[in-house]
Amino acid sequence: MLNSSRLSSKSSISRPNWLRRLVSLVAIASLTCTLTIASAQAVPIGDLLFQGVQIMQFSNLSQRDEVQLAAQMHDNLLSKGTRLSTDFAINRYVTDIGQRLVPSSRRSGLPFNFFVVQDKSVNAFATMGGYVYVTTGLLKAADNEAQVASVISHEMGHIEKRHLIAQIKQSMITRGLVSTILGNNSALANIGVDLAFNRPRGREDEFQADREGLRILRDSNYAVSAMPAFMRKLLRPRGNGPTFLSTHPAIPDRVKALDSAIKSGPTNRCDANPRLSTCGLDDVAYQSTVKQRIAI
Repeated sequence: MLNSSRLSSKSSISRPNWLRRLVSLVAIASLTCTLTIASAQAVPIGDLLFQGVQIMQFSNLSQRDEVQLAAQMHDNLLSKGTRLSTDFAINRYVTDIGQRLVPSSRRSGLPFNFFVVQDKSVNAFATMGGYVYVTTGLLKAADNEAQVASVISHEMGHIEKRHLIAQIKQSMITRGLVSTILGNNSALANIGVDLAFNRPRGREDEFQADREGLRILRDSNYAVSAMPAFMRKLLRPRGNGPTFLSTHPAIPDRVKALDSAIKSGPTNRCDANPRLSTCGLDDVAYQSTVKQRIAI
């Protein structure tokens, strides 16, 4: 056992710095190996090390850079033909739900933005930096406000865990685009849009987003039962099935996990009295306030 009194103040201060440098070097070396395997052509080791440093920097995007990249993705979405709803009341309704959820997010300092996409498909997605999107088709499919809130909170869970940032990083490595893409926000945004809007998400990412979303929903005093209830509804036969399910795998397993978490987890006032109007379970009010306004 080391005698701590024999350690000089200089060594006790510098040791964490050496440890941090060692961890960084190991991480960069690991990335360099990954880049070497992913690269189809021989690349000088110096260039690979530089790319590894760039990837490390991208993985640790500052909040400011994350928000800026999210804004670029939003612009790219619009330029590619995504149409946002112009119905002020519907947009206000979804924004109000989102802002009720924000204080319960672990990243509540982000400038969250909530958008309604004019699209009959049942879908929702998030990019990064607080940008969350739901379609008019999903709003039409939901029975009540709590179900919509459950979807938004799930997407906020993806943002909390920075899932899209990790997916972009992996995509750049796999496609050998590190040196040509990093620093090009427009190109990065295109990759991000493709991943967020079209690609199936990883199983573990979905389970993590469910756990975070359920916590956000509960802490915001919505009825947590709405999350598995909406998933069950979407599992019913609906022709080719909603887009929301094709990009969100393992729904039956996720429903089981949510049921278990709800049964064993903390409670809120809606668990004690689910008839409270603030729990978001008023189907009639939702029908008159939202569903009747949506033309898809």
